[in-house]
Amino acid sequence: MTIKNKAYIVGAYEHPTRFAPDKSVAQLHAESALGALQDAGLELKDVDGYFCAGDVPGGSPISMAEYLNLNLSWLDGTEIGGCSYIAHVERAAQAIAAGKCRVALITLAGKPKSTGVATGTAPRILGPERPETPWDLPYKPTITGIYGMITQRHMHEYGTTAEQLAAIKVAASHHAQYNENALLKKVVTIDDVINSPIIAPPLHRLDCCVITDGGGALIVTTPDIAKSLKRPLVKVMGASQTIKTSHGGYIAPTETGAIKTGPEAFAEAGVTPNDIKYASIYDNFTIMVLMQLEDLGFCKKGQAGQFVAEGNLISGTGKLPWNTDGGGLCNNHPSNRGGITKVIEAVRQLREEAHPAVQVKNCDIALAAGPGLVVGEGHAHATLILGRE
Repeated sequence: MTIKNKAYIVGAYEHPTRFAPDKSVAQLHAESALGALQDAGLELKDVDGYFCAGDVPGGSPISMAEYLNLNLSWLDGTEIGGCSYIAHVERAAQAIAAGKCRVALITLAGKPKSTGVATGTAPRILGPERPETPWDLPYKPTITGIYGMITQRHMHEYGTTAEQLAAIKVAASHHAQYNENALLKKVVTIDDVINSPIIAPPLHRLDCCVITDGGGALIVTTPDIAKSLKRPLVKVMGASQTIKTSHGGYIAPTETGAIKTGPEAFAEAGVTPNDIKYASIYDNFTIMVLMQLEDLGFCKKGQAGQFVAEGNLISGTGKLPWNTDGGGLCNNHPSNRGGITKVIEAVRQLREEAHPAVQVKNCDIALAAGPGLVVGEGHAHATLILGRE
């Protein structure tokens, strides 16, 4: 069953805080939920579907449903890392199309910054029952170390350079300067990036995303409710999600799950990469933007380095305006999960509510895409195509 045009995003809210030592995680979820509902012109009593991931207290929808006093006919606690919330939009659209709920709430929130989580540089904690633990744990893998190796491989195979990767951070900073809530507002240069400290060769500090507290929420609903709210109409046109395994250790280190979710989402939406006016692409590291640009079909494999070096990601001048809020590299990465902010900024662009300095002209079709968990160790991926009606 296709979800094309069967559900609409009517509410989108990004929590303004980036440091919240005085708030609980549940409070951040609740404030984000209320913000999205206010944006939509709805109330908590209207919500009959709730979608969340492992960042909620207790790791399931139950505690937050109780905290918000929701009266639900449908819930979904799918946990696939940072792309969970992109996938939740598809799942909400499926539930709405099947008549299981009419107003779906999706929330994310967390406090890694105020609790001092060393997200990328501390060894990954692997549960003792995970089948990969005996093989991975002795080597104490870190997230930045894994992405550093992936970057080395992309450079080896395709001649990608540190300067090309740096151009991605430069583009993000050009956009972040206009976002009053962005954590990093300073515009940086190529030299700034490649002269910043090495974290995991060849990745520099400025190749890595920010760590922030905060949250966000989305409201997905039926066509009839959407059209009654007198809000800009943003329809779900196509979506796909996958789990890309490591093939028993025989990984393709320069390939992401976007190689599957991109073509499937485009096919359902009935559009091609050339039709996309704006792209929100998950940017936990600069290399991930590069690889997804290739796997989604915006560039041939090995050619994204030149594409970004030419400034094509910068709104107003580039061919593919990207992450116009500053993205995870400069703006926000709440709870170390960037999927929901990618959808939020895509909605802003389609509604023509982005900052005027970065608003894409005639933005009628947008993409949000990203991975979950860790590329190279088996990861999830989700792609979403949205359109303005």
